[in-house]
Amino acid sequence: MNTVLVSTYDLGHQPFGLASPAAWLLDAGAAVTCNDLAVERLDRAAVAAAKLIAIYLPMHTATRLAAGIVPEIRKLNRHAHLCFFGLYAPMNAAYLRDIGGDTILGGEYEPALVALYRRLAADGTAPDDQNNDLISLQKIKFRVPDRSSLPPLERYAHVALNGSRRTIGYTEASRGCKHLCRHCPVVPVYGGRFRIVQPDVVLADIRAQVAAGARHITFGDPDFFNGVGHGMRIVDAFHGAFPDVSFDVTIKVEHLLRHSDRLEALADAGCISVTSASESVDDRVLHILAKGHSRADMEKAIGLARAAGLTLAPTFMPFTPWMTADGYLDLLRFVAAFGLMPHVAPVQYAMRLLVPEGSLLLEVPEMQAHLGGFDASRLSYRWRHPDPAMDGLHEKVNDIVAAGVSLGHRELFAQLWHHAHRAAGRTPPPLPPTVGADTAAQPPQFSEPWYCCAEPTETQLAGYV
Repeated sequence: MNTVLVSTYDLGHQPFGLASPAAWLLDAGAAVTCNDLAVERLDRAAVAAAKLIAIYLPMHTATRLAAGIVPEIRKLNRHAHLCFFGLYAPMNAAYLRDIGGDTILGGEYEPALVALYRRLAADGTAPDDQNNDLISLQKIKFRVPDRSSLPPLERYAHVALNGSRRTIGYTEASRGCKHLCRHCPVVPVYGGRFRIVQPDVVLADIRAQVAAGARHITFGDPDFFNGVGHGMRIVDAFHGAFPDVSFDVTIKVEHLLRHSDRLEALADAGCISVTSASESVDDRVLHILAKGHSRADMEKAIGLARAAGLTLAPTFMPFTPWMTADGYLDLLRFVAAFGLMPHVAPVQYAMRLLVPEGSLLLEVPEMQAHLGGFDASRLSYRWRHPDPAMDGLHEKVNDIVAAGVSLGHRELFAQLWHHAHRAAGRTPPPLPPTVGADTAAQPPQFSEPWYCCAEPTETQLAGYV
């Protein structure tokens, strides 16, 4: 039976979320086509011939883009069973059904996709009522992802490192997260649990991507140190097999402090960057978001990472209902004071809080005071800042970031520095002398920046596909 797996956007990576279920479905006898719309056009012939079309939704942006392609898919094939799967599928189940979704799957979706395929192949039917079976958190034995029908790695993201350009591969050593940050989209699905991908599967996936040209691997785990022993075993084996291949990971500030004794080993194994979702430098905001760290913790983590020889790339979500003009200036001063400017992707200065269905923020009084209704077209609850000038600052920062794509980090930061002071009613002082300073060599520059938990602008959406 012909099956098409579709991805719309996955942060510039060749999607693990297509390659993994492709392996399961091929083992079940399916004829599988993977179609990644981030780098190729919709495969109209494959869609027209499919009996099952499954669209992967790993993040908010991918879901917004997927909604836009459903009408074209339905014009090509009105009778195929349409499935949405991935982290954002169960969170948006009602909306996805409204636009034509037949089956919604989240969590460990691979076995359920196989069951759906077998049912359709056997008698053309699927379960009538799926309301109570959206999310599976069963522990599964993963299969080695099958990337054979995906576009080649050179069409995806790369990293500039020490004057060279490295093709990036992507894999996952775990899913879910054991933490309960209130703004995080992982929490409504996994509820504080995480599931590991077996080390032999991870290493086989890396081996295949290195053979296909990858010289850097991004580990896409929500937090690589959720299972620190598991993660470090994979790192040791990976470095032993591919000592010249670099990698990057995502780790919470809390875990950087708790497992600081592992940081030097990460660097020695070839880790060139650690992304850490810092979100804010305001302790009140960090408390509302239940991040589990403070500003002082961030300062300590920066020092520990540098001492270990790691580049720490913090991410921020500055535009929340609790941000002030002075608070935005404080964020810029923090970036400058700690020499972080080369490590902060420009988009991080413009991130605005996203409040999707199921968000724990909906239960927080500090958030409820600012909430409007749910906007189905944006898949988020509306909120306005109590100070309209802050919404204006967000628009201006967005414009600066969008127009500054070709600028260097220092030049773009200087524009933000100038405008943020003007917005706060202050005369912009000269940039602090530490801005642009770095204690190491030129930091790695990724062609596709990491971000999450924030709403993309219409300009960003238009540019993804």
